[in-house]
Amino acid sequence: MSGHSKWATIKHKKGAADAKRGKLFAKLARQIEVSARAGGGDVDANPTLRTAVQKAKASQMTNDAIDRAIKRGTGEGDAGTYEDITYEGYAPGGVALLIDVLTDNRNRTSADIRNILTKTGGSMAEPGAVGWQFNRRGIILIEGRVDEDELMLAALDAGADDVSNEGETWQVTCEPTNTFEIKEALEAAGFTVMSADTPMVSDNLVPVTTVEDAKKLMRIMEAIEDNDDVQDVYSNFDIADDVMEAAAS
Repeated sequence: MSGHSKWATIKHKKGAADAKRGKLFAKLARQIEVSARAGGGDVDANPTLRTAVQKAKASQMTNDAIDRAIKRGTGEGDAGTYEDITYEGYAPGGVALLIDVLTDNRNRTSADIRNILTKTGGSMAEPGAVGWQFNRRGIILIEGRVDEDELMLAALDAGADDVSNEGETWQVTCEPTNTFEIKEALEAAGFTVMSADTPMVSDNLVPVTTVEDAKKLMRIMEAIEDNDDVQDVYSNFDIADDVMEAAAS
């Protein structure tokens, strides 16, 4: 399983406090606002906005909040000016990091990200140093014990590329543009969707074998995600389920 999928699974199990959910909604609103400003407020005519809105709905953001973000992006409300930047870095052990941000102050955010990495044992990397390892994919995580044949049939019929057993969860992989339509199809078929996203995924996985190293990695991921300007953080770590569970406990 990709680092992103394992991280999504562990966050789901830990649960989300109200404060964390509020911060997530603020980040999703910023994505919607920027997408609407760049390509217009028509969801059907703006694929980037459509993906941002689908992601927000999958996180249970209200329609009113989504509409307000779109209006801000199209100039109907107070809006900031944000720049889309991707930082590259390393976590301890040579684990690669891609950090997507939307910021109204490049200098502040760059300093903040560098400071976080330095304090948690990581480092910044030059542009392109790790980005070449990643490609965007649609990833849908299915919860619980399900019949493999039924899930495979439903997923492939909906347009997915692959289904894999990841222990307590199942991972459905697809083209990013089809992610949320496939999610809806799987839910309609009776499967419980833990998460649906379009992350940057790497096939060049770096094994993390000890609980202590896994804890260090989780601390750096959490510290980066806690920054208000950070939209997503992707990584290429590979941690065995028992090591991940021990580190998260």
